[in-house]
Amino acid sequence: MSATYQTVDPSTGHVTAEYPTASDGEVAEAIEAAHRGYRTWAATPLEERVAVLHRTASIYRERAQELAELITLEMGKPIKQARGEIAVSAEIFEYYADHAEEFLAPQKLSVESGSAEIHLQPTGVLLGIMPWNYPHYQVARFAAPNLALGNTILLKHAANCPQSALAIVEVLRQAGLPEDAYINIFSTHEQLSDVIADPRIQGVSLTGSERAGAIVAEQCGRHLKKVVLELGGSDPFIVLDSDDVAATAKQAVSGRLSNAGQACTSPKRLIVVESAYDRFMEEVEQRLERIQLGDPAQPETRLGPLSSKTARQDLIGQLDDAVANGAALRAGGQPAEEGFYLTPALLTDLNRECRLWHEEAFGPVVMVYKVADEDEAVELANDSPYGLGAAVFGSDAAQTERVAQRLETGMVFINSNTDSQANLPFGGVKRSGFGRELGPLGIEEFANKKLVRRV
Repeated sequence: MSATYQTVDPSTGHVTAEYPTASDGEVAEAIEAAHRGYRTWAATPLEERVAVLHRTASIYRERAQELAELITLEMGKPIKQARGEIAVSAEIFEYYADHAEEFLAPQKLSVESGSAEIHLQPTGVLLGIMPWNYPHYQVARFAAPNLALGNTILLKHAANCPQSALAIVEVLRQAGLPEDAYINIFSTHEQLSDVIADPRIQGVSLTGSERAGAIVAEQCGRHLKKVVLELGGSDPFIVLDSDDVAATAKQAVSGRLSNAGQACTSPKRLIVVESAYDRFMEEVEQRLERIQLGDPAQPETRLGPLSSKTARQDLIGQLDDAVANGAALRAGGQPAEEGFYLTPALLTDLNRECRLWHEEAFGPVVMVYKVADEDEAVELANDSPYGLGAAVFGSDAAQTERVAQRLETGMVFINSNTDSQANLPFGGVKRSGFGRELGPLGIEEFANKKLVRRV
């Protein structure tokens, strides 16, 4: 079959590797193997399962440079940030290895007589549909808790990071995970529909676009399958006063340009009260002027290319629409001749007619909004179809806490950028999806919460 899984170096636009899609027979064999493997893996003692996770974390650390270089090659992430992704992936595997026994211990319930407990047990084969922007981290937060629980996994990775997908398989095999406990499939979208429909598949986890999430959710609903969706975000970054504006602007710019802005929880809408707006804008403009595009393989590079030509075209289309509808493009937004680079754009004066008022800007676009006060900041922050994360900055602890409680998001960080840590639940509301990954909640999503009642 034609090769649709390709490594295209975003810094040059050159194809460096390609792989054929799986045949229908290969996909069917993968489902059967994962189903067969589930019976064995679920029956494997917990201490043996977590030992595999511990070894996985160690191997990630041992092979960090090699794995990071593949991330940089395939989606253009600066090498320093790619190494950071590998480190976080190792932490996730280690976290579930360390805490699986605690999380899977029976939960006692209060009853008038006898006893009652909730037991978390595996359910079977799960399908993971993963994106390119964090090719190892996204898989780790899905795979680690479910392998600890005893589920097995079919993993369909993004078409532009096939070498990273295969590297994950190598790491898990090296750690001693049985071949049929985690299987990578280079499938087509049509084949995925058949996988979801198969009665041996017990659940689906998708991290990706809103459009892809809607399609998968519809298919899962039709076949009564549990689904976890982590979709887009247009996270607000709220600045409530003028205290320490320079440090706040530094966090805003560094957070927005990390991974070239290609992160669900990137601070996409900077919402600043009027009293701090002018100073904040000066700081942001000065910081953006110092940002230089560079080869992502070089350690000093802070901003690399976008992941693909299409990603850049889509972003330029959003910028053009914003300007056509009255927004001011104060800097950047220019493509380079080679590769998929785009100079960081600064937009102000957006209004509800702009697509970017309602859409996610998945790239190096800094959007700044001026508001009168706390109430207007909250109203604007909540005026979005998304509800993933938010950041609130201010010197008044009572005010920042009040604003955090009023925001319609799954996560709020006070005086720091939205972050992802192995021990903290991750997920959103509204069109950002549903379900939680990471932390103690992450191991429960695809578990059978079985009641055992004794009288």
